[in-house]
This record gives sequence, structure tokens and C-alpha cells, in this order.
Amino acid sequence: MKKYQEVYNDLKEKIRTNVYPAETSLPTEQALQDLYGVSRDTVRKALAILTERGMIQKVQGRGSLVLKQELLNFPVSGLTSYQELTDSLQLQTKTEVISLDLIVVNSNLANLTGFEPYSKVWKVVRTRSIDGKVSVVDTDYLSASLVPTMTLDIAQESIYDYLENQLGMDIAYAQKEITVEPTSREERELLQSQDDYLVLIKSRVYLGDTRQFQYTESKHKIDKFRFVDFARRKHSL
Repeated sequence: MKKYQEVYNDLKEKIRTNVYPAETSLPTEQALQDLYGVSRDTVRKALAILTERGMIQKVQGRGSLVLKQELLNFPVSGLTSYQELTDSLQLQTKTEVISLDLIVVNSNLANLTGFEPYSKVWKVVRTRSIDGKVSVVDTDYLSASLVPTMTLDIAQESIYDYLENQLGMDIAYAQKEITVEPTSREERELLQSQDDYLVLIKSRVYLGDTRQFQYTESKHKIDKFRFVDFARRKHSL
């Protein structure tokens, strides 16, 4: 790992753990040079990454100000798994598998998920906790013809890691729909919350050969996430 990345990772961890709280300033560039025993260029590269990630802001007369991190950026357009996202943000998280069942798709479920009627799918319900608080309820349906085996251990860790690295599946693209939905009594119990509404992300996910292998309903607490995307305007011909 390059030195500026080491400095960035250490500063990010100190911001996350409130060694450098929100709305306070980081040490000066000279102080950081002395602290880490690196050049000014190395410090500036590390600070530039923190700025790009929305963790600090240069303020005239105050140096690098630590910004509030109340909401987690959740990328809408990407195909990043929850585990990959939280690992990249170095969050303290826990996944609990509520249920794992092999079921037959009826007509209503076929219309919802896109799977063929009478086909078999794995239904996996999991909760995701961040810093000790349940923030997400995920319900996954996985084609049993493409994913013949599913266990509690796999569901507890990372399903995508299993699919890609053990089954060799080529996860390629997804169609997503995002809505705000009323919270059910069951969801209130799972989330240990009285929130009236949740953000619901429905996803149909496909392999490189266009076969659908997954349908997911991911329900997020509104006060925990900020849903972001990157858009580029096409140049006129």
C-alpha cells in the first residue's frame, strides 16, 4: 500500500471513531507531515481523497474541516453488494439470517420476481445492522436451477462472493426500481423502529448471458442512507 493511502486510511478511521469529531479541524499539513513522517505531497494526496469522499472540506482560516457523516452514501446504479459497500466504508456491521427456505414460485410471485411459475427459488431474509442498529431488511430470491446450493453460512457471509468465486457466475447487470413504502408491522419488529416509511429498492439481477438469477427487495431506514448516482450527459453529435 502506498504511503498516502496509509495516511488516508488512518485519518478516515480517526474521523469515524471521533478522534477528529465533526465540525472540528484536522491538524495542519505540517503537523500531519511530522505525525506520519511523510512529505507534504503525501499529506496533500491523502487529504484530497478525504475531500473527494465528502469527509472533509477546506475552509479559509480553519484548514481541513471534518464534515458530518450522518448519512451513508448508497450507490443506486452500481452492482455493489452490501458486504462490499460496508467493507469499503470500514463500517462495523452485522448480518443476521432470519430465514432460508426453498420455495415454489406461484403466479403472484412470478409476476413480482420475474421467475417462471412453478420454478424453485431460494428465499433468504436477512437484517443488516450498522453500529449495533438494524438499518436494512433484505429479501432475496435466487434461482435454484442456477444456484443449486444455499446454506445459512453462505447467507451469513456474502452470497455474491460465493456465486462469483465458488460457482464462477458472471454477475453482469440489474434493473432497479426505487420507491418509498409504508412500514409493515413485521418490518417495525425486525428494524426495532417506529418509522412510518422505508426506502424500497427492487432489483432483478442478470448474468452475462442475460439469464435472471436473483430478485431482491431491500428495505432501508430513511434516516440512515443517502441514495446517490453518477450521471453524465451525452455530447451532442
